[in-house]
Amino acid sequence: MNARAALLMAALLAAAVARADDATVSSPRIREKSSSAAASSSGLQPDIDVIDAPTAEVLDYGGYSSRSRFYSNGGLLEYASFGVYPGLNLGASASADGLIGNEKVVRVRAPAAQIRYRFYDGDSTLPAMAVGYDGQGYLYNSQTQRYDERQRGFYVVATREIGVPELQIHPSINVSDFNTNRIYGSLPLTLNIRDKAALLAEWDNIANFSDSRVNLGLRAYLTPNFEVDFAVRSIGAGGYFSDGQRRGPERVVQLKYAGNF
Repeated sequence: MNARAALLMAALLAAAVARADDATVSSPRIREKSSSAAASSSGLQPDIDVIDAPTAEVLDYGGYSSRSRFYSNGGLLEYASFGVYPGLNLGASASADGLIGNEKVVRVRAPAAQIRYRFYDGDSTLPAMAVGYDGQGYLYNSQTQRYDERQRGFYVVATREIGVPELQIHPSINVSDFNTNRIYGSLPLTLNIRDKAALLAEWDNIANFSDSRVNLGLRAYLTPNFEVDFAVRSIGAGGYFSDGQRRGPERVVQLKYAGNF
């Protein structure tokens, strides 16, 4: 997909979200960025990510979250995020390959930074929108000394409820590498089920069909502050990367705790 086609896809996605049927849903159900963190009746913390892809939600001012991701070959990816200003989140992440299990070699990878600013909260016509940067990649390639699945980089994301209550779409576009300026897209969906669980689905890294990824998962809200994700990434993908790593599928488990100072 060249840049012109990607921009056209992004425009069509934005138009579809903006013109969602208001007869069924009269206003977006984006959790507010209030200091109370009681944006839903059960007080759930904002879901700032789906599986890999971002949403337009942010942590409350004074909020914090810690996310631990367990991935293939005993790897652990740790995130920490903070609401440092209304609408503005800052965070960092670091991964260690082979940390868990009987792996003999443990490799700690360079940390990466994340930033997100929600510049529009959404209304009955337009979705909530945010802009950000994510420098964390997946599946480090020791031969090229780069991630086989590149970082998201600079992105713009929208979030809106569509069709039925608690069904949300989170389309985004991103530029991972400014040396090539190649534009990618992402089309995630989430369905919250009575604030007890959520179904997660992503079509991510959309530039051409062969390199795109389909991810599916389930999120369980164990408490208003603690949740667990079970997901499978790169469903249907095949082949190998240059260092011999499989292209997919990959099972991951994520633990997330969020709260407010």
